[in-house]
Amino acid sequence: MTRLKGELFYYLVRLPKWLDRLEVIGLSDIHRGNPMFDEHSFKETIYYIKHTPEVRVIGVGDWIETVLRTSKGDIHTQVGSPAQQMKYVMDMTEPIWDKIIGMCIGNHELRVYNATGTDMSAQMANKIGCPYRAEAIYLKITFGDNNARVAGKPYSYYGYATHGYGGARTASAKAVKVERTSTHVHADFYMMAHDHVVNGAISTYLMPDNRTKKQIIMIDDTNREFETGYVKEKRKILVKTNACLKWGGYAEMGGFPPVDLTTPIIRLAGTGEPKVRVLI
Repeated sequence: MTRLKGELFYYLVRLPKWLDRLEVIGLSDIHRGNPMFDEHSFKETIYYIKHTPEVRVIGVGDWIETVLRTSKGDIHTQVGSPAQQMKYVMDMTEPIWDKIIGMCIGNHELRVYNATGTDMSAQMANKIGCPYRAEAIYLKITFGDNNARVAGKPYSYYGYATHGYGGARTASAKAVKVERTSTHVHADFYMMAHDHVVNGAISTYLMPDNRTKKQIIMIDDTNREFETGYVKEKRKILVKTNACLKWGGYAEMGGFPPVDLTTPIIRLAGTGEPKVRVLI
């Protein structure tokens, strides 16, 4: 079957059975080339990823600033060309390439694609050797062992990460965009970047359990036998990722709030409950 360009599909990522938990970090909005780029917080995040065995990374766009003559931003204060910005990010992230499990494009990289047809995010993903889908990266992640007490059966989770879109001023307006996305696609966790405001929330819903049993139910004083099933709780984690930018310049002039440099971590369990939680 031929897949249409832009059609949604997921990548399967198989991780080791020895992992009894997984920490997933969205690496987004680095904005190398922006004069307010905070190199210190970026290096701290890379250090944590490199030295924490259970961490894996999803690239969620805007790794480079790429101000063009026809785009927003100050081309006169931009640090380096887009090619030089990409080289810096590639050099700095090389020690963690083996931990990057997927990438999507950001609106800043999209500027270059729209102007020249060159997808710099695809080039970076190709060099890293990780799955890539421009619109959003949809992953099925398996790891651990003895799921449901079955030897050799790993735990599995679905994750959906997309860069984001549009503008918003308040924290609630920014957070609602990832919540809205969670109604479009099934996953255990969702990541969205773009707005430079960290937010983590839990959403719970009920879904039917496929297992059924016969049960006597009284209807109008008459006992009747039916086959019934239960519903089970399903948890979704909704995360807005951070940015590596100090406050000032364009953001200050535009009335945007300071960026929270804290990196949110999604923790997935490979030994049972609690299955999904977010750490900030």
